[in-house]
Amino acid sequence: MEDERYMRIALSEARKAFDRGEVPVGCVVVCGDRIVGRGHNLTETLVDVTAHAEMQALTASAQTLGGKYLPECCLYVTVEPCVMCAGAIGWSQIRRVVWGASDEKRGFTLLAPKALHPKCEIKGGVLEEECRELMQSFFKQRR
Repeated sequence: MEDERYMRIALSEARKAFDRGEVPVGCVVVCGDRIVGRGHNLTETLVDVTAHAEMQALTASAQTLGGKYLPECCLYVTVEPCVMCAGAIGWSQIRRVVWGASDEKRGFTLLAPKALHPKCEIKGGVLEEECRELMQSFFKQRR
């Protein structure tokens, strides 16, 4: 239930990206029972290939908590992180990562399965259909 609750908030972030013409990925970072960071893709808006939802949420979380390491936190993201984001998540020492839709082409589990911190727990497929449908809807509009 907790995972679905926070994934719905991540989906809300993804819809913000969708509305801005950004690839609709959203992310929230939770510490205890408090959201300490949130983000959505801003790569087009910021003209920055690194402005992924996870990067935005990690930066916000570090600022909220006052440190770059987030070992007590859980990250929720609507699509499986890419290698770049997985690397940043690994460096932040996040203890748990939960995603909605898998990314069979660019997801870290295929390309860099050891990118996360060794103690990090992962869980995929939370609200998978909703997350996938949002992405598919976005790309159908683009083509």
